[in-house]
Amino acid sequence: MSSPIRVAVWSDIACPWCYIGKRRFEAALADFDGADDVTVTYHSFELAPDTPVDFEGNEVDFLAAHKGMSPQRVEQLLRQVSAVAESVGLHYDFDALRHTRTLLAHQALHHAKERGKQLELVERLFRAYFTEGRHVGRAEELADLAGEVGLDRDETLRALQEETHADAVRGDLRRARAFGIQGVPFHVFNERYAVSGAQQPEVFLQALRQVRSEAVSS
Repeated sequence: MSSPIRVAVWSDIACPWCYIGKRRFEAALADFDGADDVTVTYHSFELAPDTPVDFEGNEVDFLAAHKGMSPQRVEQLLRQVSAVAESVGLHYDFDALRHTRTLLAHQALHHAKERGKQLELVERLFRAYFTEGRHVGRAEELADLAGEVGLDRDETLRALQEETHADAVRGDLRRARAFGIQGVPFHVFNERYAVSGAQQPEVFLQALRQVRSEAVSS
């Protein structure tokens, strides 16, 4: 019997590299002999906590102001990211994207975790944000998306309105600071090894094999 491998992923729904990293990690998992023994849990990280829920402007406007770059440079970077996304089967639509604060989305993911639906909701929120132009900063929209993956919409909406999982999100953010995480995605394997960034599948696969090897020999 293989030893269990726990992968903790610090991520933000508004992070284009996190969605790319998710696909690359999934590719590694598909090639890993022992994937059934791997559990993945997503943890909260806010890339831009000062973002208003209803940001007036597009993604170019936000990044130009947030990073102090020219709109032309931002557009170039978005084209580059879109090309990488296409390489893993993702079709980003930055023109339709509605930039927003992701605090409530993180609370929704904690709610989904309690109900055994976190991985389904993570995927749904990424797709809603990067490809469909959905507003993932509002409780009603998040509840609709949660309902699409089998969660109770009204229960989810109530949890968001009452901020039931706010403490869990704050706990994740504290752990991120304790780990020294400054960017995402950030994968931690069995609380021993970390992989920072949207690495190629081979890097994730090597980490999985290393952790399994050490677990077997210990």
